[in-house]
Amino acid sequence: MISTIQIDPNICHGNPVIRGTRVLVSQIVGALAGGDTVEDILEDYPRLTREDVYAALAFAGDLARFETSAYDSVLA
Repeated sequence: MISTIQIDPNICHGNPVIRGTRVLVSQIVGALAGGDTVEDILEDYPRLTREDVYAALAFAGDLARFETSAYDSVLA
């Protein structure tokens, strides 16, 4: 699921995005934290799948558990 997340310095300044889009992981997590449902997000971003939204949550969860280098541990 995490392979859905892409970090590329040439895309959105290296911020984590859903692969193949410019939708930031932080946008998805922020929308959910703000009360949007998965269905709301899928409506707002028609190219995303339910699995993309869950991948963003999994990525955020992994970052919250990091010990040394957050991106290295998540993308390994």
